Amino acid sequence: MPRVWLPSSLSTLFVLLAALVLPACSTNPTTGRSQFNAMSREEEIALGTQAKPELIKEYGGEVARADLRAYITEVGMRLVATTAEDDPSLTSLPWEFTLLDSPVINAFALPGGKVFMSRGLASKMTNEAQLAAVLGHEVGHVTARHVNDRFARQMGSQLGIGIVSIFLGADLSGAQNLVGIALMSYDREQELESDALGMRYMARAGYNPLGTKQVMEILAREAGGRGGSEIMSTHPLPESRVKRAQQLLESEYSFTQGNPQYKLGEQEFQARFLSKLAAAYPEGRPENVREQMLATAVVGCVAGCQDCLR
Repeated sequence: MPRVWLPSSLSTLFVLLAALVLPACSTNPTTGRSQFNAMSREEEIALGTQAKPELIKEYGGEVARADLRAYITEVGMRLVATTAEDDPSLTSLPWEFTLLDSPVINAFALPGGKVFMSRGLASKMTNEAQLAAVLGHEVGHVTARHVNDRFARQMGSQLGIGIVSIFLGADLSGAQNLVGIALMSYDREQELESDALGMRYMARAGYNPLGTKQVMEILAREAGGRGGSEIMSTHPLPESRVKRAQQLLESEYSFTQGNPQYKLGEQEFQARFLSKLAAAYPEGRPENVREQMLATAVVGCVAGCQDCLR
């Protein structure tokens, strides 16, 4: 019987893999992390552009009032302008900010600069800094290239399982399915990284990053105890994110607290947005049954397709 030199075979395989993978890695100027480029910028933009119409349709279309949509875009682009301090190329992405006509409490982003927020979430806010916190968080998912990381993990997991299957002679298709499920949402580190990036962009744009903590408090209230166990969740609970935001406010952003240069913008938000939103969607406005059911769930901001602000 011929001998099988398993270590030698593995070594050869890993050398070949390294030759393919290493040239595809680069450092993200925004995060300082090395990333495997599972997707090119052009592919990220194409994916976001292709998926945008279907997501808008899924969430009831855009809010009809042009002034409300323009306000969301104005605040969002103010944050985008600050990303150039980390990476000047980011401002050239085809950024779009969409206000969805849905009572669902949700916000998410697609790669390539497509950011979405529901009127249901916007209606819970009380100032412009909170709006900037949500939009900044979603911008952070894009600039940190979290969808690219998810694709890279998926590729790595499938490849790793394939290698083990070859050498062990086992059928691990069940494990592949489990990996796919595990990668459906952002992980805790990505969510917290986007929170921190959002606070960075807010402060640069002159907003009080206290808005991030306030948004997390809103989500915690809306969750109403439905958050479940953090150990079993793919996202940090709002309460955990409140604590993390408070830590950053007391350290990195302590200079913004009590400083009039960093605004919350209550009056402007009320005049330019909340009052008009209330007029367009007064209390008691009938919703279809599906919308009513969805509105009871506090879901998160997925970048790429479903949850993330949970």
